[in-house]
Amino acid sequence: MKNIIIIPTYNEKENIEKIIRKVFSLEKVFHILIVDDGSPDGTADIVKGLQQEFTDKLFIEERTGKQGLGTAYILGFKWSLARGYDYIFEMDADFSHNPEDLPRLLNSCVNDNADMSVGSRYVRGGKVVNWPFNRIFISYGASLYVRAILWLPVKDCTAGFVCYSAKVLDALDLDNIRFVGYAFQIEMKYRTWRKKFKIKEIPITFIDRVEGVSKMSTGIVKEAVLGVWKMRFGA
Repeated sequence: MKNIIIIPTYNEKENIEKIIRKVFSLEKVFHILIVDDGSPDGTADIVKGLQQEFTDKLFIEERTGKQGLGTAYILGFKWSLARGYDYIFEMDADFSHNPEDLPRLLNSCVNDNADMSVGSRYVRGGKVVNWPFNRIFISYGASLYVRAILWLPVKDCTAGFVCYSAKVLDALDLDNIRFVGYAFQIEMKYRTWRKKFKIKEIPITFIDRVEGVSKMSTGIVKEAVLGVWKMRFGA
């Protein structure tokens, strides 16, 4: 069984070595693919230096300029499928997603018959740390908004800590995924659900980044708000 974690990066020099070493310290075996969007801070150079230590399990794809989260994951999905990985993960570089939770997401797919497992802030046992109340309110409200429009039975629709079985990604038309920000996360769950795959949410503690800069923008939020209606009506 081959498992790989896709981590998109842009200016993550403070976090990237620590997250890589943490993943490789786990008892379960995970490979890592970094998709770096031309980070001017030298993130890619740090990764390439670590490849000498972690031969055959740390990989990097470099792109020119910021091209968006969604396109980074699509590149990573195709790369991973072409190399025969069985379980493919999305995870942030900034420790907002705890690598210790990776085996729990994997177990949900391997042993509990889930096709997609989602690290969820909003199921029983899940929580958010270091976020102000207004940001939690907006995030939780966004999930309610998405569920109301799409009837999607996922409580944390914008979650970015996800395990896919390869058969899910094989079944989706990855070239037809339209969105790149939070709407990308919603679209992937919606298309997975529409294909009748089983989605299971696993409670996690989401911790806001300590180092580095958030990539959130008003454009990303706007895409999610409007994108949900496009998904609903197939526009």
